[in-house]
Amino acid sequence: MRFPESAEIQLSLAKLLRKINMTREAAQGLAAFLEHHPQASPAYDSWLGILRDELGQWAEGETSHRAALALNPKLDFLHNNLGYNLLMQKRPSEAAFEFRQALQLKPDSETARNNLGMALAETPGDAVVHWQSISDPATAHSNMAALLIEQARYAEARKELDLALGYNRNHAAALSNLKLVSELDGKPAVIPIKPVRTKWGKFRSAVLKVVGG
Repeated sequence: MRFPESAEIQLSLAKLLRKINMTREAAQGLAAFLEHHPQASPAYDSWLGILRDELGQWAEGETSHRAALALNPKLDFLHNNLGYNLLMQKRPSEAAFEFRQALQLKPDSETARNNLGMALAETPGDAVVHWQSISDPATAHSNMAALLIEQARYAEARKELDLALGYNRNHAAALSNLKLVSELDGKPAVIPIKPVRTKWGKFRSAVLKVVGG
């Protein structure tokens, strides 16, 4: 390879290999390069963490994400990516800490806010309070229901949907989630008779990681 000492070229090669579904080779090559050529920029360790995450190498990925943060703890996406890694390792309280760190650095980060809600999912009350602080009651309960559906906790999801539709019986996401849970548990979809009127808007929840560098 020409320019074997160039970190930029090594990273470009890793991205190219990832693009053609050779993620394992990309991670191995970048890891080998960084072992002998440590970089001052966090971008390289961050990308190695992302590659390792995509391979399901969570422990190794965590090491890379922490190495990136050690180089620059002031970048919100680095905290978000470490949080994502910890969340995948079923360490929600540690993940929530990283997402909160990301939000301190970038308060308007929708990605970090959504991910924080996901990290709080094991304590539904906290998750709903978090989502309600940035959206509205109907959306907050609908988002909680969506997470519970993913975990096959259908009875709990129905309770959240009852609350969501109690606030807004025309809430599109809640109605969609109600249809889904009915298909999954085989029970009828029932909309609360007495809605609570609200003027709140819509909110979309997703678990994402930020590719930085």
